[in-house]
Amino acid sequence: EPGPGDKEPQGPGDREEAAAPAPKKRRMAAGERYVPPPRKLSTGVSFGEVHFAETSYYFEGGLRKVRPYYYDFRTYCKGRWVGRSLLHVFSTEFRSQPLAYYRAAARAGRLRLNEEPVRDLDIVLKNNDFLRNTVHRHEPPVTAQPIQILAEDEEVVVVDKPSSLPVHPCGRFRHNTVIFILGKEHHLKELHTIHRLDRMTSGVLMFAKTTQVSKRIDEQVRERQLEKEYVCRVVGEFPEHEVICEEPILVVSYKVGVCRVDPKGKPCQTIFQRLSYNGKSSVVRCLPRTGRTHQIRVHLQYLGHPIVNDPIYNMEAWGPERGKGGKIHKTDEELLKALVEEHRSKQSLDILGISEEDLNSSTDSKECGDSDTLDPEERNDLAARPLNSESNLEMLEKNKERGSCETQDRQRGEKSWEEKDPLCLECKVTRRDPSPKELVMYLHALRYKGADFEYCSKMPEWAMEDCEE
Repeated sequence: EPGPGDKEPQGPGDREEAAAPAPKKRRMAAGERYVPPPRKLSTGVSFGEVHFAETSYYFEGGLRKVRPYYYDFRTYCKGRWVGRSLLHVFSTEFRSQPLAYYRAAARAGRLRLNEEPVRDLDIVLKNNDFLRNTVHRHEPPVTAQPIQILAEDEEVVVVDKPSSLPVHPCGRFRHNTVIFILGKEHHLKELHTIHRLDRMTSGVLMFAKTTQVSKRIDEQVRERQLEKEYVCRVVGEFPEHEVICEEPILVVSYKVGVCRVDPKGKPCQTIFQRLSYNGKSSVVRCLPRTGRTHQIRVHLQYLGHPIVNDPIYNMEAWGPERGKGGKIHKTDEELLKALVEEHRSKQSLDILGISEEDLNSSTDSKECGDSDTLDPEERNDLAARPLNSESNLEMLEKNKERGSCETQDRQRGEKSWEEKDPLCLECKVTRRDPSPKELVMYLHALRYKGADFEYCSKMPEWAMEDCEE
């Protein structure tokens, strides 16, 4: 069940780790600005100690939390930005934030163009310009449940992924991801993603340790030699006989992460078999024959048996029948708005993995297949936080030190003024933490089988026949 926007990093941290520009080599004419040649991203390089050292974890109330940290977002000038001023780019591409922030960030030395501090936002961008923006990052909490290693040898690592944890950095998640936790806590680096699990899905997740192993298993994927088995708990009494659903699935929004059945969607097939029924809900075995985004969840919703605690497909926003039979009676825009409002009213936007800033940005990340558009991580990082007052700016300029904001109190998970950033809106907002129960969805990857391997995890407690919600 890969999630929307879950794309494979191209190199160390995707676009974020583009190599810094080469040093100046020729004499510059008076007033001329040096523009470096572009550097290609190095492919196949994993995250390393320098990335892992950006911040640290702490545990509180059954949650794994990341201490806020400073992070350099880097990008080369987009084609459509050439000839436009930085001010114009910020005001049109990043409308969710006021221009006051960018002016303040420039004065504080947080914006750099070709490694030179930007003082004047009227500067006109040129091809190959290299932009660096230092931002204060806050990551949503995930469950404190540890990642269990099911198997490891010289070729592969197989883990039991907890619910709520993305596989690799995407959107607002970086350190609270399987890749970073395995690197930081298990010293497993340079892992190759073979398959994905949706963020809210738990279960068997396999990584290759070498490119050769990754290619070998990719070949099995192409030849449809891989078999996946999931288990879930759904609303109501699921039919006793085998059910095959072949409804095509269309992505409605990559940003929010919503799909639905639609004739224009991609063809897919899921086989379902009921395992038990407790009078309220059923445990169902799922065999997806294709790997579309949210395939199992969307097909179960269509059949009228959504997953009991699905934070997207079992919501009132879909209407009184919760989308059964594909009957929604809303436009995609109305549906997305209703879903977001429902989570906003419950203060649970973090469960969707999005923030108010994400919602305010001007375009949906559906466009991120186009190399000349921003992906969600770019938009989040270059988008800045509103500035509340000039005194905040002065305070910031007096304190130029940027680090991972370590304090004594942090051992207890408390915030102190020392770790608050005067330019950061997140630092000024108090959010309700999700309960560990909210971070679990009853969908689990039970088995992953290939031509020459098979890995299984234990049946989750919620899937036991006598389990009551």
